Amino acid sequence: MSGILGTVAVTLALISALVTFVVLAGMTPILPTHIVVVWALFINGILVLLLVSVILWETYSLFRARREGAAAAGLHVRIVSLFSLVAALPAILVAIVASITLERGLDPWFTSSLKGLITNTVEIAHAYRDSQCRNMVRETELMAADLNRAKVLFNADRKLFHDFMLSRSVFLGFPSAMLVSEDGKVLERLEQKSLENLSPPSDEDIKDANTTDPVCLIPQSGNLFRSLIKLDWPEPTLLYVARTVDPRAVEFPAAAQTGVAYYQALEEKKLGIQIAFASMFALVALIVLLSAVWFGLSFANRLVMPVRRLIHATDQVASGNFYVQVPIRRAEGDLAHLGATFNKMTSELRQQHDGLVAASDVIDKRRRFNEAVLAGVSAGVIGTDAAGMITIVNPSAEAILQADGSSVIGKPIVEALPEVAPLLDEVLAGRQRQLIQGQMALNRDGRERMLNVRVTSEQAVGQDKGFVVTLDDITDLVSAQRTSAWADVARRIAHEIKNPLTPIQLSAERIRRKYGKVIVEDRAIFDQCVATIVRQVDDIKRMVDEFSSFARMPKPNHAMDDVVDTVRQVVFLMRVGTPDITFNEKLPEEGITAYFDRRLISQAVTNIVKNATEAVMAVDGNTRGVGQIDINVREQDGIITIDVSDNGKGFPKEHRQRLLEPYMTTREGGTGLGLAIVGKILEDHGGGIELLDHPGVSAGGPGARVRMWFPKSGISGSGSGGVASTDSKDDIKQRAIG
Repeated sequence: MSGILGTVAVTLALISALVTFVVLAGMTPILPTHIVVVWALFINGILVLLLVSVILWETYSLFRARREGAAAAGLHVRIVSLFSLVAALPAILVAIVASITLERGLDPWFTSSLKGLITNTVEIAHAYRDSQCRNMVRETELMAADLNRAKVLFNADRKLFHDFMLSRSVFLGFPSAMLVSEDGKVLERLEQKSLENLSPPSDEDIKDANTTDPVCLIPQSGNLFRSLIKLDWPEPTLLYVARTVDPRAVEFPAAAQTGVAYYQALEEKKLGIQIAFASMFALVALIVLLSAVWFGLSFANRLVMPVRRLIHATDQVASGNFYVQVPIRRAEGDLAHLGATFNKMTSELRQQHDGLVAASDVIDKRRRFNEAVLAGVSAGVIGTDAAGMITIVNPSAEAILQADGSSVIGKPIVEALPEVAPLLDEVLAGRQRQLIQGQMALNRDGRERMLNVRVTSEQAVGQDKGFVVTLDDITDLVSAQRTSAWADVARRIAHEIKNPLTPIQLSAERIRRKYGKVIVEDRAIFDQCVATIVRQVDDIKRMVDEFSSFARMPKPNHAMDDVVDTVRQVVFLMRVGTPDITFNEKLPEEGITAYFDRRLISQAVTNIVKNATEAVMAVDGNTRGVGQIDINVREQDGIITIDVSDNGKGFPKEHRQRLLEPYMTTREGGTGLGLAIVGKILEDHGGGIELLDHPGVSAGGPGARVRMWFPKSGISGSGSGGVASTDSKDDIKQRAIG
C-alpha cells in the first residue's frame, strides 16, 4: 500500500513542480500574480506534506528494522543519501541562480552603489551643516580674543570700543553681534543689517557658555546660525553673534532623511517579493529531493536483500559462530559468488579457530603454572623484553622494589631499578653469554639492602631476546656471616691478648716497688712511664672485656614484662645524667605487656639513647637547651616499635647499614660494637633495628632516627631463647617497616 501511495504522491508532486516552474518562468498566459503564487505555494505544500508522510513511514520501517538488528539498514541510508545528494545539488543550484536572476531583473535600480549613495546623503548633509558651525565657532573665538584684549577701551572710551567691535564684526562676517551679561542684559549691540527671528540667548544657553569652547546654536527651522562664548573679563560677560547661511544647510538633512526612508520602504517590498519567489523555488527543490529519497528507498529495498543475508551471517561470525552458511541463489549473479566465497572463508576460519583455542588452553595452563611458581619463590624475579621494558614482576620483587607490580610493568627496568643497569649493559655487550651475576646495594627510603643479582637472557633466535633478572636479598646472610666472623675474631683476640696482660701489669707494679726508691734521677719520668703501662693495660683489659661481651652474648631470658616501664626507666636515668638535653616522651598511658628480656632490651635502649645524646652534644656543644631527643613507643599488629629521634648530625647517606656491623663507627674513640650489640639483642628477640633520617630532614633539618622493633608475643615456635623461622621473621619485618 505504501508503495502505490508513494508512486502517486511522487508523480503528482513532480507534475505540480513542473507546472509551477513554467508559470513562474512566464512561459504560460497565466501571470505570476500574488494570488497565483499563493495558490501554487498551497498546492505544492500539500504535496510536500504527502511526500513527507510517505517517506517518514518508509524511514520508520527502516529504523525499526535497524533497531531490531536487521542487516543492511545502513546501506539503505547510504543509498538514500546518495540519491538525495545527487538531486539536491542541482535543485539548490537552480534555486540560487533563479533567485539571483529575479533580484537582478526585479529592480535594476536597487544596486549596492545606489543604495550607498542614498544612505550617505544624510551623512553628507549633516557634515555640511557641521562644517558651517565649525567655521562660525572658529571666527567667534577670534573675535572673543580681540575683545578680551580691548577690555580697557570698554571701560575708558565706549565709543572707541564700539568702533573696534564693529570693525571686527565686519571683518569676520557677523551681521549681528552683542555683549550680554549673565542675567541676560544687553551691554553692547551691533547690527549691520536686521536679522529676522533673532532672539537674545536663553538662560540655558548662557549657562552652557564657557571661555574655551564657543557654543554653536543650530535652529530647528530657518537659516540663522548663532554662537555664544564667555569673555575673559572680570565682570561675567558673553559675546553673542549671528549670521545667515544657505537654507539648504538646515533643510537638506531632513529632506535627505525622508528620501532614505522612502528608499528603504521600496527595498522592503522588494524583499517580500524575493522571499515569495524563493519560497516557491525552495518548495520545488524540496519536491525533487523528497522524490529522490523515495526512489532511493524503493531501490534499496530490492538491492539490499542478498546483502542483508550476508551481513547477518558476518555478524554471527563476529560473535564467534564459525558454522554459519549463506544460502546461495544463482540468479543473484556476483552476490551469489560472494556468498560462496564467504562460505569457504568460514570453513577455513573454523579450522584455524579450533587450533588456536587448543593452543591457547595449553599456553594458559603454562602461564598459571609459571605464576604459581614465581609467587612461591622467595627471590625477586623481574622479566623484561628485548628493549628492557618490564613485563612481569613477582610478589618478592614487588617487596624489594617497594612498588606495586601494575605501576612498574611497562616501564624501563633501568628506571624502576637503576642499580641493575651495569649488569644489563654487560649482557647487551656480550650477547653470547646467557648468565651474568653480581652483587649490588639497594637503597630504598633510607634502608640499604644487599642483593645477589642474576641476569639471564631468553633462549630465543635472533636479537629480540628478553631478560630475566633474579634478586636474592642476602642482607641478613651477609650480616650474620660478618657478625659470626667478628665474634670468632673477638674470641681469639680476647684469648690471645688477655693472657699476657696480667703478667705485664704485675711486672710493672713490681718494678715500681723494687726500683722506685733506688732511682733518684728522672724519678718523675720513671713514675710516669710505669703509670702509663698500668693505665694502658687497664684500657686493653676493658677493650678485651667488650670483645668478650660481644663474642659471648647471653641468651635472652624471656618473661612477661612491661615495655613502657622499661623504656621509662632508661629515659629517667639518661635525663638525670644529661640535664642539658630535652627528652620528649610519647609513651602509651597504659603499659604494653610483652614477652621479652627486660635486662637486654633495657641495655639496647640505653645504648641507642646514649648514642643520641653523644650525637646531640657533638652538634650542640656547650649550648644549653638546644639538644632534643624524642622517644616513641607504640604497638601495632603484634609488633612493638621503639623510635629514638634526635636533632644531632644524623647518619651518612651511603653505606648506612654498615654501621650495624661490628667495629664500624663514625665517632672518634668508639669501638663500633654498640649498634652491633643492639642489633644482636633485637635479633635474638625476633626483631631488628633500622637507621633512618629524622622526620625534619625532608624539610632541610638535621637529625637521625633509630627504630627498634620485636614481636610482642616473643619468637614464634620457641620458648625462651628460641629461633624463629626465616619466613616468619620476614613477615614480621615487613609489618614493622610498614
